Amino acid sequence: MGTFVRKGVKRTFRVAVQTLVAPVISSALYIFIFGTVIGTRIDDFAGVPYISFVFPGVLMLAIVNASFSSASSALYFLRWGRGLEEILISPLSYTEMIVGLLSESLARALIVAFLILGVGSLFGAVSLQNPLAFVGYVLAIATIFGCVGMLVALWAESFEQLQVINTFVITPLTYLGGIFYSITFLPELAAKITLFNPFFYFVDGIRGSMIGYSEANSFVGLLVIGGLVIFLLSLVKYLFSIGWKIRY
Repeated sequence: MGTFVRKGVKRTFRVAVQTLVAPVISSALYIFIFGTVIGTRIDDFAGVPYISFVFPGVLMLAIVNASFSSASSALYFLRWGRGLEEILISPLSYTEMIVGLLSESLARALIVAFLILGVGSLFGAVSLQNPLAFVGYVLAIATIFGCVGMLVALWAESFEQLQVINTFVITPLTYLGGIFYSITFLPELAAKITLFNPFFYFVDGIRGSMIGYSEANSFVGLLVIGGLVIFLLSLVKYLFSIGWKIRY
């Protein structure tokens, strides 16, 4: 598995402009526009400046994109280049294969997260009330979207299909999950609907670990996140074990 990690990290830095620089620049623009330009016209919320309230959502968006794109592109190109067959005949269990493929997503997500923390600190947006919980949420979210990325990579038959789920499912649910606003700003019906959006619990968990303010029930949030981690890992392992789209 160490080989997977080394290969993944090398690939991340080999295309660093795409994998590291791009998300950092995008996050910096979000922080500047929503935190500095708009935030100066909004009163403090939950006892913190608006920029500090928004920052965890910006960070989560980058983590989701980094882990999903890392896993989906890595596995898809292994399928496309027939490199997956070499992994299948190696003396590795399915669990070891999945952990190895996920390692790049987790590594990239952590690198991106800490780079964006550095950018956020320049804007005075960073606060870490519970660093251990923060790292735990980052790893859990990266695992979820690493698994989603692998599922999409197994399903996709063309490079364009890799972007379908991201464009039409992940991105809308992310923006509707409370990244740039509190659900207390929403009409009652919209706020209730948001509670069924798992992305709301992702951003709420990171926000709680950073500024100590949560809008969701913490137990429900952990149940949603933990349940998704277990379900998606189990699903990926099952598909690997039956050879779905990887054995012909």
